[in-house]
Amino acid sequence: MLHKLRSLNVKCLLRNVSTSKQLRSEELVVHRDGHENNPKTPFEFSEANLNRLCAIIQNYPEGAQRSALGAALDLVQRQFGWIPISAMHKVAEILSIPRMRVYEFATFYSMCKRRNRGKFNVKVCVTTPCMIRGSDVILQAVEVATKCKTGGLSEDGTFGVDIVQCQGACANAPVMVVDDDYYEDLTLDNVYEIINALKAGCIPPQGPQSGRFCAEPCCGQASLLEPPPAPGFKLQPALVK
Repeated sequence: MLHKLRSLNVKCLLRNVSTSKQLRSEELVVHRDGHENNPKTPFEFSEANLNRLCAIIQNYPEGAQRSALGAALDLVQRQFGWIPISAMHKVAEILSIPRMRVYEFATFYSMCKRRNRGKFNVKVCVTTPCMIRGSDVILQAVEVATKCKTGGLSEDGTFGVDIVQCQGACANAPVMVVDDDYYEDLTLDNVYEIINALKAGCIPPQGPQSGRFCAEPCCGQASLLEPPPAPGFKLQPALVK
């Protein structure tokens, strides 16, 4: 009995060791050359995008062209569909910055796609507000509708499914983003309707799918029920001009 008590006391005094959450994918921190993504992967900016990039660079002071890095990678992604490492090298060359600076940016921001994510990249937010509102079920429905597992690519290359952190539309959870388009206040029926519309070549109406406008309260307006007072409200007459 005494031995058991001593063992219990020892266990109570031990501190749990803090550990980092295990990464679900190596994509954010690792690059390995492959058939589609290596330094020899062909990439050149189109004439229109190169002119656009040059115009963006002109917005910054001389010697600060590195500030156009985010815009340059966005142009790459819109032209090519994703950002191969050869395109990163081209951006580093144009901006006269070390390649490492481009790697750092592209691996830090999740909106930079460093592998083919299909014609439509479907991203489901799984941060706390969306999780409470059923994002797990929404994600399952997306996988079924697209016939694509999270992190994968559908057989026909139409869809790539990913999970993402907060997309900044917490009031309208749960949220799904397709490329640049937000779909909010989702139900299971909404998911199937949106995916089927994309398969048919249509772009579904964006924003809240519940019928409300933007992020207005679901229960109706609760404040600012009257026109706001005019300038000078409650000021002393001598201060009103």
